[in-house]
Amino acid sequence: MSSSATAEISAPVNPAEAFSLGRRVLILVMVVLGSTLYATTLLIASTLLPQMQGTMSATQDEIAWAMTFNILATAVMTPMTGWLAARFGRRETMIWAVFAFTFTTLMCGLADSLETLILWRVLQGALGAPVIPLSQTILLDTFPRRLQGLVTSIFGMAVVIGPVIGPTVGGMLSELYSWRWAFYMVVPVGFLSFIGLRLTLPRDRPTGRVSLDWTGFLSLSIAISGVQLVLSRGQRLDWFDSGEIIIETFVAAVAFWVFVAHSLTVERPFLNLRLLLDRNYALGLVLVLIYGMLNFTPMVLLPPLLQQHAGYPDSLIGEIIAARGVGATIGFFLAIFVGRMDPRIGLIGGFALQTISGLWLMAIDLNVDAATLMANSLVQGIAIGVIWVPLTLATFSTISSANLAEGTAVYHLLRNIGSSFFISICVAEIVRATSANYSRLIEMMNPFNRSLALPWVTGAWDHETLGGLARLSKEIGRQASMLGYINAFGFYTLASALAIPLILFVGRRARLR
Repeated sequence: MSSSATAEISAPVNPAEAFSLGRRVLILVMVVLGSTLYATTLLIASTLLPQMQGTMSATQDEIAWAMTFNILATAVMTPMTGWLAARFGRRETMIWAVFAFTFTTLMCGLADSLETLILWRVLQGALGAPVIPLSQTILLDTFPRRLQGLVTSIFGMAVVIGPVIGPTVGGMLSELYSWRWAFYMVVPVGFLSFIGLRLTLPRDRPTGRVSLDWTGFLSLSIAISGVQLVLSRGQRLDWFDSGEIIIETFVAAVAFWVFVAHSLTVERPFLNLRLLLDRNYALGLVLVLIYGMLNFTPMVLLPPLLQQHAGYPDSLIGEIIAARGVGATIGFFLAIFVGRMDPRIGLIGGFALQTISGLWLMAIDLNVDAATLMANSLVQGIAIGVIWVPLTLATFSTISSANLAEGTAVYHLLRNIGSSFFISICVAEIVRATSANYSRLIEMMNPFNRSLALPWVTGAWDHETLGGLARLSKEIGRQASMLGYINAFGFYTLASALAIPLILFVGRRARLR
């Protein structure tokens, strides 16, 4: 690409072919099915993290890689969609992307080690990345303009419903059988979608006119991957006291320098950095980065907290995560009405709801009930749904149509990077704060603490026997972990609040050219 290559995917699949209504409906069903499955697999692991952690004998920061590296792979590969479609054709790219992510989903369920699980999750995100952008493009080219609004709404609902189905059904299956069945359930439907797409999508010829800026693509990929490794492994390796972290940081910095220098000096770079001179677009990228930071983080943090420390069953955790999807559906419809107003109103309202939900999470403890968590997830979902439409509208309000495809590639890239990086930062803080708080709290458990001699202070806790000390140590560990999660929720709240003043600098005019 030059990510302007994504412009190629906006050309009709076969402009000479007139589709019958039945053919169009079949294409709609199969394309929506494929995109829904991909959206389902993106978040299905969030509910399964505690069980997978036990099976793989992994730590909390290690098992989080199953989410972060999947999102990262999706981020890196999404801008290549245009080049793939031009090189191999839309039909073949779409069909084999669905087949590839279905096969890798099966392999995720069969994984017998942390390394193989992460490998297949990376391939799942990378190989399935073209599904969402190609789905929308194919549908817009298949249906006449008068029906495109309806079709886009159906497609949007499918992408929103996917994250609801995954955690809910996956949580129930993991509780009844094992976490592997949450991946297995996707496989037969995925192969059905593969066969259906192969039978219904019209044949097209690769244009082959788009070249990929390999220097820009590889340097950016190395830079992003290096930063992700630093954030994921830094806490475990004691940050810059580790030679590995120093090397990864150096490689990431050099690769990013190469990417920037190359992008500013070639005619058709992988990503056009000159678009950042547009104020609304630049602010929109910062806001979508924050949006990405807030999007998946609670769904990664809450399941381990609730299962390991609060005793919640997987099925109930799935329902709590699914409430967020229900809220996103509500927010999606609210955004239709909010979009008629100044987009800054919807943005401020959405990020304000995110801030409120973050403050709410900071106030919970290990005795929190499911109804409270569902209500909080619902608020988060509404905020996510309300923000998306006005954010997109404001970001591209001053971008010309010639730069729209290229700008969209960067937009989605930063959204996914924000999710991956911020999850790693929050997990690192939880690990750090848990260890530090445990050390501080355990200092109080000694014979010289007079409070421990008072029965109304110690209650049922017994510190006179080994068994009593073990139970007390476990409880101190639970409370230390809760303090770590509160810190992470504080990061979430701060990021939400910082977005609000930035919105005030967005230009008033917000109409697409």
